[in-house]
Amino acid sequence: MIPFHEAMSEYRSQMEHGVIRQAYRGLMEYMMDLRVHFERSYPDYVVSGSIYPGYMDMTYFSCTPESLHLQKLKIAIVFLHETCRFEVWLAGMNKRVQAEYWNRLMESNWSAYPLAAQLQGVDAITTHVLSEHPDFRDLPVLTRLIEQGVLQFIADIEEFLSKEQP
Repeated sequence: MIPFHEAMSEYRSQMEHGVIRQAYRGLMEYMMDLRVHFERSYPDYVVSGSIYPGYMDMTYFSCTPESLHLQKLKIAIVFLHETCRFEVWLAGMNKRVQAEYWNRLMESNWSAYPLAAQLQGVDAITTHVLSEHPDFRDLPVLTRLIEQGVLQFIADIEEFLSKEQP
């Protein structure tokens, strides 16, 4: 890792080009539009009031059906900056809930989606890649792809939890 002052010099240089600023602004606008899309399309879901922009590591918002919200779970639609991909995550409302559901899935030999390898320092119980290489040239198509993946992920989680006893 390079010293902070050298990183800031590179940051300034990249910002002067303007491309990173333009891409970041476009990404934040798309994430806000995606959040509004879910909020309008699924009025029964609990959708966060804003997006979490992150520290250029991840940007996300939550979009959770009432059935999972009542179990203190949440669904996060996540953009990972380093890999430039979209994922959907199942997470707990707090660390205790997260650990409880992670253990339940682990003990059940859950295999539909990968479980987090560990709980310490991890924000997700299980994850699924929605778009490995998102095509930002056609945002309505990207939105449909993300939406379909999120809905399938939610359906799979709900189906498992309806069959599994606490």
